[in-house]
Amino acid sequence: MTLQQEIVGNAMQMAVVSLHPGQTVYCEAGKFLFKTTGVTMETRLSGPPGGGGAAGGGAPQAGGGGGMGGMLRQAMGTAMQAGQRALAGESLAFQYFTAVGGEGTVGFAGVLPGEMRALELDGTRAWFAEKDAFVAAESSVRFGIAFQGGRTGRSGGEGFVLEKFTGQGTVIIAGAGNFIDLNPADFGGRIEVDTGCVVAFEDGIRYGVQRIGGLNRQGLMNAVFGGEGLSLATLEGDGQVILQSLTIEGLANALRKAQGGDKLGPTGGLFSTNEG
Repeated sequence: MTLQQEIVGNAMQMAVVSLHPGQTVYCEAGKFLFKTTGVTMETRLSGPPGGGGAAGGGAPQAGGGGGMGGMLRQAMGTAMQAGQRALAGESLAFQYFTAVGGEGTVGFAGVLPGEMRALELDGTRAWFAEKDAFVAAESSVRFGIAFQGGRTGRSGGEGFVLEKFTGQGTVIIAGAGNFIDLNPADFGGRIEVDTGCVVAFEDGIRYGVQRIGGLNRQGLMNAVFGGEGLSLATLEGDGQVILQSLTIEGLANALRKAQGGDKLGPTGGLFSTNEG
């Protein structure tokens, strides 16, 4: 059953979800806004059935017998899911909302001023998103954590941990600023972007991080004065990519400057004196 939802607002959007009787939607803790009285709310450490594990095969699920052994396997699976999310800096718990005895309405929002997007999964292609992008999804969508690998993560910062969505149904994500949709195939098969601008991309897109230039004069100029540090994210292949116009780091720097606490110095790049 398709999730009936409407994204409303401009600078700070929210998603208003209409639930049919018995239909369930879940969200990351902290993204819930409101609900009608006919909708129940339950907080759990576990993700939806079959979800919550790392990319390449979910966390162990309960099954294959009941009794004490089945309960132990279920508890271990839940602990692994929660542990992976904690390691990734995600919320430990999910909140589940179910319409009981009739239709109901639930509202969700992201945590930064910006846009929201509803992605429709048909079961053939997964979606990946930057951490904290997930807002809510119907219960048929599985939420997982994908670890990109040490080299990519250390180079790109935000690139180390990604959220992964599989299964069928609607998943709602949020980002900062405005969104733009691109396909690397339309630009010679590859685009290079600020690592903080990537919101989400389809499975099949190859995501990596590259150093900006070499250890020469121009490379050092880019790193010191360009404001991008030493690395850029690379996205290659044929598929949809969603970028955002505002980075969390940029927003934090603007707020510090407005409060008289700007510590970026004259370069805004590698020699930033930020303490946070």
